[in-house]
Amino acid sequence: MNLVRRRFLSLATGAGAWPLVSRSATADSPAPRPIHIVVAFLPRGPGDIAARLIASSLQQRLAQSVVVDNRPGASGNIGAETVVTARPDGATLILASSANAINATLYKTLPFDFIRDIAMVAGIMQSPLVVVTNPAFAVKNVAELMRYAKANPGKINMASSGNGTTAHLAGELFQMAAGVSMVHVPYHSDAPALADLMAGRTQLMFASVASSIGFIRDGRLRALAVTSLNASPVLPGIPPLASFVPGYEVIGWYGLGAPKATPAETIALLNKAVNASLAEPAIANRMRALGAEPMIMSPRELDAFVAADTARWAKAVKFSGATVD
Repeated sequence: MNLVRRRFLSLATGAGAWPLVSRSATADSPAPRPIHIVVAFLPRGPGDIAARLIASSLQQRLAQSVVVDNRPGASGNIGAETVVTARPDGATLILASSANAINATLYKTLPFDFIRDIAMVAGIMQSPLVVVTNPAFAVKNVAELMRYAKANPGKINMASSGNGTTAHLAGELFQMAAGVSMVHVPYHSDAPALADLMAGRTQLMFASVASSIGFIRDGRLRALAVTSLNASPVLPGIPPLASFVPGYEVIGWYGLGAPKATPAETIALLNKAVNASLAEPAIANRMRALGAEPMIMSPRELDAFVAADTARWAKAVKFSGATVD
């Protein structure tokens, strides 16, 4: 097991080890059969961990089996299409994320429209990214980074976890807002991107907090800023990027969605159960250890959030020129 993955898993230990179904739960069942949460990512990544955290709690709360079903591929579109075409009875949910908001513009042709075809059910968690550099790189803070990038256009290699990912487009938003030019170097996930950054083959990355925090703490990466408007409790002393680029904010998020025709009462029941789970101290603390915060919203609030996030990412996709079609 590689070191990046091992560090992440050490933070997330226990997510899938909770009891399965507690028949003492009193909530009504929201679905006529076991609930499947379709995760469009590989196991053991941040999205998978988020899904398993909430699935474990929902099993106890609903006295009903909740299964995490990993269906990676096409940047999350395979999993999304599976749910779009599923029976709208509350038994098939999608782990929605920033990737779905990005894909709406990144892909020129999709067999579905995420906002039109998915009804958002409940938020799970949200987290900023962190701007990290190799400690040998000349810059030590964001002000120095901006000065260097403006004086040396195209000289900074910016790693990311893949073309069109949140990490990639966070960097594109920064370039657009700061008026600088960097070279994007895409990898297939955080792990190889961070490995090359630490080896000095790239200079900078917008990384997930969960995958990079161990390397920040042991000095193998230097954290310059977080992409939230406020500082992160797990990275004390690291300023928000918005302190240097006013209004800059990138938040990665995960939530649950269902086929659009799912009955409103089913969505309401699921939303109530998820929000109650997020209020549990054990779950909230597990998320905060990963640099994330519980994302408690009503379905209507989450629908509006996803629509706004989709519009915001469209600007970054168009600026970057990224496409996968």
